[in-house]
Amino acid sequence: MRFTTGAMAAIAMTFTTLMPAQVAAQPKIYAYPASANYCPAGLQPITIAGAICCGTPNQSISYQQAMAHPVRRHKPVRKTYVRSARAHCQAGLKGCD
Repeated sequence: MRFTTGAMAAIAMTFTTLMPAQVAAQPKIYAYPASANYCPAGLQPITIAGAICCGTPNQSISYQQAMAHPVRRHKPVRKTYVRSARAHCQAGLKGCD
């Protein structure tokens, strides 16, 4: 299958408009709640990708607050099976009376 020049140009234009949005996306930097601040002046403890370091957060809440969402605990539904005292067998099967 051959693509025309117009189709190739349309595909290229689509990719060039989507790329800046992906490149410009910044990682989420959360404030780390620490009892003591050993960071230089103007910086505070932060977490980024699981590592704790000094910097300026770009999120208003901590990572622990972001992950602590309310979760409902549901009881598992127990299925009840009704068994009869008599086996349901087709006529002619061995082991059935």
